[in-house]
Amino acid sequence: MTEKREINLEHPAYPKYATVYSEKDTDAKACILYFHGGGLLYGSREDLPRRHIDTLTRAGYIIISYDYPLAPAARLDTIMGDVCSSITHYINHPEMYCGRKLPFFLWGRSAGAYLCLLAGAKGNLPAVPAGILSYYGYGFLCDHWYETPSGFYCSLPAVDASCLEQAGADLHTAGSLDTHYSIYVYARQTGSWRSLLYEGRDKYFYLDYTLRACTALPCPLFCAHGTRDNDVPYGEFLELSNRFRPWQFIASCDGHDFDRDEENPFTEKLLDETLAFLEENLKLPPAQC
Repeated sequence: MTEKREINLEHPAYPKYATVYSEKDTDAKACILYFHGGGLLYGSREDLPRRHIDTLTRAGYIIISYDYPLAPAARLDTIMGDVCSSITHYINHPEMYCGRKLPFFLWGRSAGAYLCLLAGAKGNLPAVPAGILSYYGYGFLCDHWYETPSGFYCSLPAVDASCLEQAGADLHTAGSLDTHYSIYVYARQTGSWRSLLYEGRDKYFYLDYTLRACTALPCPLFCAHGTRDNDVPYGEFLELSNRFRPWQFIASCDGHDFDRDEENPFTEKLLDETLAFLEENLKLPPAQC
């Protein structure tokens, strides 16, 4: 049986929690530190499908799903600082999560994958992950798609700028579909997504918050993407693959987060390949910082 518990990380500026999933009576072999999707503008740490949780925990993996602050109240520097702080907290205090020190992987879906990739590449973490799982992630490697109106989102009913008022000015770590999804739609319809995440010179955005200056990651990478992704271009997956030679999973299907549908035939295959990647990289000696 999968057990679930919540840890209060007692952040001084905003409520911050981690949810820990583990399988009772199964010896844990590693932890997976998970960061949710939502374009950095919405979503919550509770977004993992049940099938993913059960499959991974039954295989001996503890999943730790973290909060992080959302834009536009938080900008990229604050978000990335928080994510790296979460990873560092696990490295320094494994007993709070799993009772003892275990190898760890980073796992993100969409925006969460972007955060994991950036943390692995630039986070100066005190220990190196055994691997990174990127489900339809990105590194802002291809030009224009994130700062020009999206054809897919422009096909949806137009969203007014007044939606930004729903987010509030206070730092917060969860944004529901009812109150926050419209902000992402607005950002993609107007091409204003980057401006809601980052204030500063273009030079430093590309240096500090993209993977354009990164030629290698410190650990193995698993990349999954749909060929007809209507949100993050398939070209981002191709660029990630060209740079980092990951273990690839390609889903010939429509949509972005295709694995949200637990009955999609690609979902079972994706989880099987994910487990194979995890097992393969647990055999490798730990990377050095």
